[in-house]
Amino acid sequence: MKQEAIAIAELRAREARTMTEKTFQAHIIQRAKDSGWMVYHTWRSIHSAAGFPDLVLVRDTRIYYAEIKTERGKLTPGQTAWRDALRLAGQETHVWRPSMWREIVEILEGTK
Repeated sequence: MKQEAIAIAELRAREARTMTEKTFQAHIIQRAKDSGWMVYHTWRSIHSAAGFPDLVLVRDTRIYYAEIKTERGKLTPGQTAWRDALRLAGQETHVWRPSMWREIVEILEGTK
């Protein structure tokens, strides 16, 4: 499994420049589910609080809030406000980009 993760990480690194946020998020969700995480994502955020993180991941005693961005994507003021508020409340937050795939896999598999 670790060799597979490394191979996928290298593939993702090559695709990072052109990967859409939607595609990248789908990869994260699949990897998280395969690794035993519960995953929450608001599909239509039209009536939700602006800037709330894209993903909430829960496994055992861990909870992560993750904002998903392309390589060049920037946080909006609302996303920054949510990230800062969650961190102040002691929560672990991430901004994940395709070039970070190897690190993301390590986090999700519990090796980091």
